Amino acid sequence: MKIIGIIPARYSSTRLPGKPLADINGKTMIRRVYERVSDVIDNVIVATDDSRITNEVSAFGGISVMTNKNHKSGTDRCAEAVVNYEKQTGEKFDVVINIQGDEPFIHKEHLDLLTSCFKDKKTQIATLIKKIDDIEDVFNPNKPKVIINNNKEAIYFSRSPIPFIRGAENNDWLTEHCFYKHIGIYGFKKDVLLNITKLEQSSLEQAESLEQNRWLENSYKIKTEITDIESVSIDTKDDLVKIRKI
Repeated sequence: MKIIGIIPARYSSTRLPGKPLADINGKTMIRRVYERVSDVIDNVIVATDDSRITNEVSAFGGISVMTNKNHKSGTDRCAEAVVNYEKQTGEKFDVVINIQGDEPFIHKEHLDLLTSCFKDKKTQIATLIKKIDDIEDVFNPNKPKVIINNNKEAIYFSRSPIPFIRGAENNDWLTEHCFYKHIGIYGFKKDVLLNITKLEQSSLEQAESLEQNRWLENSYKIKTEITDIESVSIDTKDDLVKIRKI
């Protein structure tokens, strides 16, 4: 099984333009992500739409692939990147790991756990989830929740609190049920990745603004693994200031 890690890195960002090139104590964000992923995955590339990012990746000895500027998601960018990279190198990959480019201190344990899902040849898509310990996260629409079946396969993702706990006060929900939030890192069988990016947007995806619901609506199975380690992403200038202090 040959794995490639792809880091989508878009220069334009509404809340933090040029985010991949933001300096974090002497290294750019994209370099920190790349180096940490490279400690776990042998083949790593950055998928970008901007020459400033490719120049930075080349400067620290990394590999990048230029992709279309019009992709709507990192998943779409990964799909184009793996096809382009295979054409350029002649290599072939079985599994694609999509790593968020705004997590400069991504945990190696997350990568190990996610890649382990593909030891089961039946796994199509894999992602990570974490038990919610803070009641505010249950009701925070920016913290997508997920419910799973007995095989640890995702049933549904929502920005709303799921499941709804009938007959209990909101502050008591965590004592009544185990809630999970989604950790936004994905793994795909390559052929599955190429197929799901050809699917039309679905009604549940549009309603929740969560692309993984499109895959579920089209009968793909999403394997989940549970981590007890929190992820930290950078979306705003305030996040950047905080992460520099860590």
